[in-house]
Amino acid sequence: MSTQAMDKDQGKRRPVDTMRHHRENGWDYRGRAIYHFTLPVEARYPLFGVLEGESAEKAFVKLNPFGRQVCRMLSGLAQFYEQKGYALKVLTQMVMPDHVHLVIQVLEPLPQSIGAVVRGFKSACTKIYKEEYFCSGENAAKVHGEEASQGGENAAKVHGEGASPEGENAAKVHGEGENAPVHFARIFAGRGSIWQQDPAYYHERILHAPGQLRRMIDYVKDNPRRLWLKTRNPDLFRLHRHTEVHGLSFTSMGNHFLLDWPDRQAVEVSRSAVANQVEERLRTVLAAAHNGAVTYTAAISKGEQRIARTLREQGYPLVVLLNDGFPKEGSPHERYYKPGGVYFEACSKGQLLLLEPTEQVFQDAGIQLAVQETLRRKAEARHSYYTPIPLAAQRYRFVALNEIAQRLSLT
Repeated sequence: MSTQAMDKDQGKRRPVDTMRHHRENGWDYRGRAIYHFTLPVEARYPLFGVLEGESAEKAFVKLNPFGRQVCRMLSGLAQFYEQKGYALKVLTQMVMPDHVHLVIQVLEPLPQSIGAVVRGFKSACTKIYKEEYFCSGENAAKVHGEEASQGGENAAKVHGEGASPEGENAAKVHGEGENAPVHFARIFAGRGSIWQQDPAYYHERILHAPGQLRRMIDYVKDNPRRLWLKTRNPDLFRLHRHTEVHGLSFTSMGNHFLLDWPDRQAVEVSRSAVANQVEERLRTVLAAAHNGAVTYTAAISKGEQRIARTLREQGYPLVVLLNDGFPKEGSPHERYYKPGGVYFEACSKGQLLLLEPTEQVFQDAGIQLAVQETLRRKAEARHSYYTPIPLAAQRYRFVALNEIAQRLSLT
């Protein structure tokens, strides 16, 4: 590992608010803990290798020479920092074409925060990349000496000004396999880091809950398969900001053909429903789904979640209404968002559509009226006095999601 690059970064301090994503206030980042870090490359250029494999189950990342160096640095991270008094253990790692996953355990309190370790690793990667592919050596000679193929006015056409690393021609545009780091050298030559620099460039998660570590390790190892599914089904993972459905506007992702399904049903189950009521409702919903109905649900109450989970596990199509489920428009997370966990699997199979109503939908006069009528009936059933609630209240929005599901299923 590059000791100079690591040592150089140890004394640096960066503002916390631009350094981390999902930082937990009050947490001691020097203490014992297990962390999952995701480190994306700037603009998600496939700097480390390419995805290969004839099926999702056989998918793997073929690392180029630089990617292999990064992988070795990750493997040696704990040993390198042990010499500096850091007791660490790398539990799992994955170098993807355009980002790195790392699950690391802090065994004993650290001299500095775990952020110093990650910053040192990132700094070392950038230093090695620039030395290897821009400043000196055979690769640098190729970059500097072949002006016609890599530089000059053609460089902008080949590399950037909006060039996207996605799509079927991405490998040809950005460099295939072993040559990719050379292709990108001019892009990164004038930048301080190869790593993403916007507020989303440093994603961390502290693993607190029982079973969370096992799930995260499985998730990291499953990344090549998930990427294979996403790249082979790009339309199913494209975020649509303006989806019009029966006069209402949504942000959406998934199989939009489900909106044209002729048979539909909406699922709403009270939070007070007992187990046998939920099971009875589940039987009727499953029967309709078996006969071809698409199910619309907000999946808010435990009963609704139980039914949605069963439908998903049995492969029946679902349209799920979300409240604040997608990244904000224009946010740094927007471009690379994908649904997590079981929703990802259902989405990849074309069995899921996620819909998040816009603010205009929550303010729709018909939706407001339906919500207030529902809340009034519930208040009367409890022999309570009904008081209208504001549109921004979470209760209003949750009831509104169920009302929207009802409207879409009946239209």
